[in-house]
Amino acid sequence: METVLDLWAAYGSTFMFAIVNAFFALSTYAVLSTGVLSFTTVVFAAVGGFLAAQMVTHLGISVYLAFPCAAIGGGIAAALVAAAFLRLESHWMALASLALVLITRVTALNAPVLTGGVNGMVVPLTVSPLDLSILLAIVALVFFRMHRSWYGLASRAVREDAAVASTMGISPYKIQFIAFIISGVVGGIGGAALAFTLQFISPETYFIGIAFTMIASAVLGGSFHWAGPIIGALVFTALPVVTQALVPAIEDVAKGVVLLLIMIFVPRGLIDPRAIGLRRAAKKRQQTEEAANA
Repeated sequence: METVLDLWAAYGSTFMFAIVNAFFALSTYAVLSTGVLSFTTVVFAAVGGFLAAQMVTHLGISVYLAFPCAAIGGGIAAALVAAAFLRLESHWMALASLALVLITRVTALNAPVLTGGVNGMVVPLTVSPLDLSILLAIVALVFFRMHRSWYGLASRAVREDAAVASTMGISPYKIQFIAFIISGVVGGIGGAALAFTLQFISPETYFIGIAFTMIASAVLGGSFHWAGPIIGALVFTALPVVTQALVPAIEDVAKGVVLLLIMIFVPRGLIDPRAIGLRRAAKKRQQTEEAANA
């Protein structure tokens, strides 16, 4: 028991941040699964984080009510962003989303009543690891059900070829709009989770660092399956801890080398449904041949 407590004392914060990063990665995956590269998860996280912090600080609501409010706030922000951004081409959308991240930071810095400005905000409540784990499990279950639903099939069709999907009666605009709403809801939850984990937030909390983390986690884990971003977030969060323990002198170099090796040798991510399907088909074909030769 003492060993478990020692391990938690050493790596408990890493576990918490891995869960938070999983929310951000899933938020990015939601739009990436429909062929849209967007950094707006950072904006949705900021909306959810500051909204949750304000509500628990000034209205005295509980953490359990703050998360739904953050999700709603992120969803509303996503609807507004989608209405404006879905008119843009893919590369212009990526640039516009980066610009929006910068605009959000400047706005947060100049709205001290809402965000605390340069001084930030102290968040008086925290969230337990168990509650955060249960929340991630619920979100993962929703993505699991969506992956097997009509929406999941439609989003994969839009990602592969939007023009072909249109001829099949699928509206790319509608599917991508829904994807943005999902991204906003999950991003808002992630922003609130980060606020309750750090217990202090400022405009710098929700900035480019989150954008890098969410993209790296989604690509590292695999952007073709909902489980990929979760695995990618766990690996990406744990990697600095492992490299610091093994090679502290060249921690950043080692982390970069590991990421490069994964990208080179596993370009579709650690979770690749196509590779899994090909292996199953090959195994089944081999079993069929062995049965025929027996």
